[in-house]
Amino acid sequence: MKNKTYIKIRSSLILSLGIALFLGCERDFSDDVEFDTFTTNGDIFTDEPVGLTDEFFDSFDPSGANPANPEGFGTDDNVAFEGQSSIRIDVPAPDDPDGSFIGGIFLDRGDGRNLTGFDALTFYAKGSTTATIGEVGFGTDFGEDKFAVIAPNIRLSTDWRKVIIPIPDPSKLVQERGMFFFSAGSQSTGGLGFTFWIDELRFEKLGTIAQPRPFIFSGDDLQEQTFIGSNIPVTGLTQTFNLGNGIDQTVLIAPSYYSFESSDIGVAIVNELGQINVVGTGTATISATVAGVRAAGSLEVTSTGNFQAAPTPTRPSENVKSIFSDAYVSETESNFNPGFGGSTTEFAFNTLNDDTIVSYSNNNFSGIVFENTVDASDLTFLHVDVYVDQAGTEFEIQIRDVGANGEINTDLGNGLPIGDDKDRRFTFTGLVAGQWTSFDIPLDGDIANQKNNLGALLLIDGPNFTLDNIYFYTE
Repeated sequence: MKNKTYIKIRSSLILSLGIALFLGCERDFSDDVEFDTFTTNGDIFTDEPVGLTDEFFDSFDPSGANPANPEGFGTDDNVAFEGQSSIRIDVPAPDDPDGSFIGGIFLDRGDGRNLTGFDALTFYAKGSTTATIGEVGFGTDFGEDKFAVIAPNIRLSTDWRKVIIPIPDPSKLVQERGMFFFSAGSQSTGGLGFTFWIDELRFEKLGTIAQPRPFIFSGDDLQEQTFIGSNIPVTGLTQTFNLGNGIDQTVLIAPSYYSFESSDIGVAIVNELGQINVVGTGTATISATVAGVRAAGSLEVTSTGNFQAAPTPTRPSENVKSIFSDAYVSETESNFNPGFGGSTTEFAFNTLNDDTIVSYSNNNFSGIVFENTVDASDLTFLHVDVYVDQAGTEFEIQIRDVGANGEINTDLGNGLPIGDDKDRRFTFTGLVAGQWTSFDIPLDGDIANQKNNLGALLLIDGPNFTLDNIYFYTE
């Protein structure tokens, strides 16, 4: 099975930002439906929780690989912005045995709230020291998260400051249960735990939220060559607002806030979850709006027709340690987009007829960094299947070991991760456009005695190619 964990992001960050139909079933909001069936109370915490779950705070998974700390949340009757009580959150140090960060959500106790009359989530916050809350927002309910909104890096002061999180399109929030979301660690304090307080947490109609500027693909106009059957996610979904006080606030927003458009639905269609499906041959441009405002950014998809899958591997699994292949279980999770300094590479997973491939474009320097080292001591080759669209394409792969410090150095002062000055370099040549070429690279040369701690595959130059079936093996 292919390992798609290519960016190490806490699984609860966006939580898929909506991967199901509204409340798990199809609803018909006809003219006869009264949207105000659900409460329109915007208060969440004002001296006490308002309409929340009995437990008040629902923590992220405290038993996962990166466990959340469920012990640092409570109320404080000695500190308040207004009234007599506030929410108190004690952010743990990284070595806290109960978990290295704290985070979770507040859920509406009932069927949800009608928030269409508000334009922002607001609260007052202060810290025991100047620090940063990693994320705050709303719309996360540990279910669909269909209309999730996340504001990253909220800066705290030691006095009370009002925080404003704009709602991208209030008309969407007819029945919302995810009242509040936060996640905080000690990165901004150098690993020192700290405390922060939140008070007067509510949805408001401010009337000062202005100049909405939505983005897709981070505002870039991209081009991608692909094939019938490809599934491409719309990424870089953000929106920036002016808060009326001269300050801009940018938030990450769920795909369901957007109305996506395709210039040719015979070539590509896009659903409300931001998944582009390539259905025909030709060119189509994907664009979007939020609440009638045109989003900056687009993707021009050029489909060359049906795509022939890479050859199916037939080597016995006991002779293979796989990095990326549907034919084998992966030996380790890997980061396929490590973001090396100076890299211009764009990358995407595509699924074609139930086979997942990884495509790189504008590549000058990228790589596949293994989460755990691979011991290939008893293996003799690296296998890679390569597909290119343009004849004459060449690029280099480097098989790198891990350095004496036990890590792959990605502080790229010299442009390359370094091991013990051991690698195996191979240049892909003779590639035929429009078809797969298979390569079996001997694990010899400088890497021969360092095969027990392989840590990365570096991809140099290119610029455009697609890879499949990447695995170490022996005959």
